Parts: sequence; structure tokens; C-alpha cells
Amino acid sequence: MTLGNNGRELLVKMLSSDHQKTPSRGGWNAAIFIIFVEVAERFAYYGLIGNLIMYLTNELHQPTAAAAKNVNLWIGLSSLFPVLGAIVADSYLGRFKTIIYSTCIYFLGMVMLCLSASVVPRPYREGAYFVGLYILAVGEGGHKPCVQTFAADQFEEETDEDKEAKSSFFNWWYLAIVVTATAATLGIIYIQDNVSWVLSYSVLAVVIAAGLLLFLLGIRRYRNEDNLLGSPFTTVAQVFVAASWKWRVKTGRRNDVVYYGDDEGESSGVHSKHKTLARTKQFRFLDKAMIIDEHDASSKMRNPWRLCSLNQVEEVKLVVRLIPIWLSCLMFHAVQSQLHTYFIKQGSTMIRSIGPNFRFPPASLQALVGIVIVTTVPIYDRILVPTVRKFTGHPAGITVLQRIGVGLFLSIINMVVAALVEAKRVGVAREYNLMDNPKAMVPISVWWLLPQYFITGLSDAFTVIGLQELFYDQMPDAMRSLGAAAYISILGVGSFLSTFIISLVETITRNSGEPWLGNNLNRAHLDDFYWVLAGLSALFFGVYVWVAKRFVYKKVVGEASSGEV
Repeated sequence: MTLGNNGRELLVKMLSSDHQKTPSRGGWNAAIFIIFVEVAERFAYYGLIGNLIMYLTNELHQPTAAAAKNVNLWIGLSSLFPVLGAIVADSYLGRFKTIIYSTCIYFLGMVMLCLSASVVPRPYREGAYFVGLYILAVGEGGHKPCVQTFAADQFEEETDEDKEAKSSFFNWWYLAIVVTATAATLGIIYIQDNVSWVLSYSVLAVVIAAGLLLFLLGIRRYRNEDNLLGSPFTTVAQVFVAASWKWRVKTGRRNDVVYYGDDEGESSGVHSKHKTLARTKQFRFLDKAMIIDEHDASSKMRNPWRLCSLNQVEEVKLVVRLIPIWLSCLMFHAVQSQLHTYFIKQGSTMIRSIGPNFRFPPASLQALVGIVIVTTVPIYDRILVPTVRKFTGHPAGITVLQRIGVGLFLSIINMVVAALVEAKRVGVAREYNLMDNPKAMVPISVWWLLPQYFITGLSDAFTVIGLQELFYDQMPDAMRSLGAAAYISILGVGSFLSTFIISLVETITRNSGEPWLGNNLNRAHLDDFYWVLAGLSALFFGVYVWVAKRFVYKKVVGEASSGEV
């Protein structure tokens, strides 16, 4: 049986009508399933990292400084592997497949931790444990740069309302992560300290498997916009190479130079997604990549390594502009890394009792950070943004760079407060003659640490969410996984920076005769170490302000820019 032309037209209309009746892809209906897999991974991550230093010191018997370095090293590598994961996702696999493969690897790493803490013989336990940790780091490498980007891609950004919705999405996305981290910090860490490390790791493995299953259930709702057109570094390299070929060419006045334009068929190079970027005046040396010289004019075909389009050049400028921001925010995460190391060791020496029979684990104090963020983000999103928007006219109330700057300033205050509280704790230890008894409980309440945990959460709510939004919005569209990886790598390099500072401080003070950061926290000069971090943070903040004032936001032809600093 065959259909005539009229029959075929009728069938096409029926199929088109059925398609219109089905729910559209993307939006919150799709993003919620992506949030499930992110929540599962974050639950496992914070359930592990929240008490990792206690496992290394109490179960694997590592010295405090060595354990702190190992924690920072693992955090650092876990945050640098996403750069490789982003390249794989943007160039070869796509974000959806990368999420699936990396989550499976993450699950295997968690199973390895379970085995190392249970059936592996004690002489090999430390080696097996670190193998499991770094398998997890590889899984993080594929998961971190893709999940948030894939979720954000489910939202349109054509109108101001769309942009407000996407900006709000970043707030609520981070809020979901924080709620999850708080639950893991309270529940999993309690199991680790009072029941069993093996049971806690088993729970984390089950949560990862459940998150992957829920993610797969939403497969028909996702709007997949992956453009696998080769390595994003190729476009960057082409612009620099083309500009270097013509570095002697005098640009002169605009009318004296012929530039390669963006015609409709040649719109922007491979990474533009059909958006035409407006020309900017920064980094004009890169504009030479667009100049048509005699060699280009005589060639029948354009050589992309000698002549680039406007969009290619402007995309590279977007990447270059973010590098100084990236560098100036490193110290922020060096400060935040104290949350998982010395903050916990401080709390372990203080009175943590609630009532006569219950004493909570020192790592559980990290839940206070989550509580602050859970409280702050809705207030910021629903009250502060609409109020400030009336005065500034900016869709997000303040610019994303201003938001980041507020958090950076708070991190300086955080270290000042932490130094003063630590001086108080040491003063009490000295008063009760406990300076040389590091295992004794200092008679001072752990709630003295509340201000530094509160400020940590507040600074996180401003800077971390701001960095997520900046490195998503200001990257070229097809490099957004790489943008997420770049943001995450700030955490990694910041952790390495913290390790470097610890090592440098240990070396300098050891040579001076009174070493800092030893196993005896009462004589570790931790308050002086916090003052060092405060000074370095102030220095980096000054650099950030200088860079932010000169930052030029992405400008798309026909759209308003993201705002000014």
C-alpha cells in the first residue's frame, strides 16, 4: 500500500501535531533530573571530604600537616581533572555521555574505598585507599564540568526574562548542592565517627548508583546542544598563530586596513552557535588575525591559521579576559580550604558537648556553612536582587563581578576572625597549663568557632555562585564545559596554593627555631598562620579590584551586554 502526495502531507501534519502535544524539552522539567545526579555526587563528595582529615590522622595515622597536605592535594587534583574532562566532553563525547561514564567511574572509586576500609589487609590499606581516592578524582574530572553546564543549557537566554531565570537557576542549583552537603556533613560524618567508616562509604556508593538511575530516567526530556567540532583549543591557537603571522602589519586607521568580515555563511568559526559577537577594543593585537594581507588576498581558499573571523577573535578575547579573574581568585579558595583541615582540628580540641551524653563530631560544624548558605541564597534571590534592581536596573541587581568581590572581601574578614578566635583558644589552653598536652580538651566552647564558619558560608554564597555564573556566561558558547572546568580549577589550584603556603611556612619557621603547624595545635601558631592568609587575601583582593574595573563583558550584536562593573 502506498500513499499519494495528499496522504503524505496529511501524515506529516498528524506527526507534527503529535509532536506539539508532547512536553517541550528543556527547562526545569529536564533540569530537575540533572540535579538528581549532581545531588548524589555532591552528597558523596562532602560525605567523604568532610571528615577525610580525621580518617587520615586517626585511621591511617598520618601527621596533621601531612594529612592536611594530602587533603589539599586530592582536592586540587579533583579540581584540575575537570579541565581534561571538559576537553573530552566539548570535543568528542558530548556532555551527556561524559556524565554517564564519569558517574560510573565515580561509583567504582567509592566501591574501592569500601573495600580498602574493610577487606584489604592493613599493610596495604593506605595504598588501596589512595587508589580509590584518585579513581574518584578521575570521575570528578568528567562529572564536574558537564553537569551544571548541561543543566544550564536546558534554559533559553533570548530575553531578559530568560536571563533572569538562568541567573536564578545558578542560585537554586547551588542551594540544592548546599542542602545536600549539609545533610552529608551531619548524617554521614556522624556514622563515620560513631558507627563505621565502611557503612558510611557503602551508603555513599548506593547514593551514587541511585543518582545515575534517576538521571537516566529523564533522558527523553533533555535538550542536547553539544556541538562536537574538535578541540576548543584549536580556535584559540588559530587566532594567536594568525595574529603572530601579521605582527608587523600596521593597523593604522580602520579605512586603511581590510579586515575579514563575518558574512552570514562564514559567521563565526566553529564555536559560535550563530551568535555574532560585537567587536571590542581590548587586546587589539589579536585583531591582526582578521587582517587580509597580500598573501590572503592572493589565496583561493582561506587558511584558518592565517586569517580568522571576527567571532573567532572575539571568542579568544573572552577566554583571555577571564584569566586575570581566575588568577586573582586563587587565594579565596586557599582560605576556604581551611574549612576541611585546620578548622576541623581546632574544633577537635574544644568542648563539643550538647547535654550530658552527646558530643558531636568536629567535622559536623561544616553543616553551619550549609545552613548559612541555605538561608542566604533565598534572601539574596527573592529579596535583595529585586530591591537592588530598582536602583541599578541590572537584571541580577548587582553585576556578577561585584558579587564575587563581596565574597572575596568577606574571606579576608574570615581569616582575621579565625586568627582572633584561635588566639583566644590558645590563651585558655595556656591559662589551664595545657600547652604541652595536645590530646587534652581545652575548656572553651566550640561555639567560639561559629563566626568563622558563618563568614565562610556567607563568602561562599557570594563568590562561588558568582564564579559559576561568570565562567558560564562569559565563555564562548561551545566552550562552556571548559568554562566550568576553569572555574572548578580555581578550587584545585587554590588547594595547591594552600599546600604550598603550609610547606613554605613550615620550612621558614623550622629554620627560625620555632616551627609552626606542628601536631601540637596549642603550639602550632595557627593564629599567626591565619594572619598570613589574611594578608595574602588582602593582596589578591586588591589585584581583583584592579582587574574587575577593566573587565569588558561579552557583547553580542543585537543584545544588551551583561553589565558594567
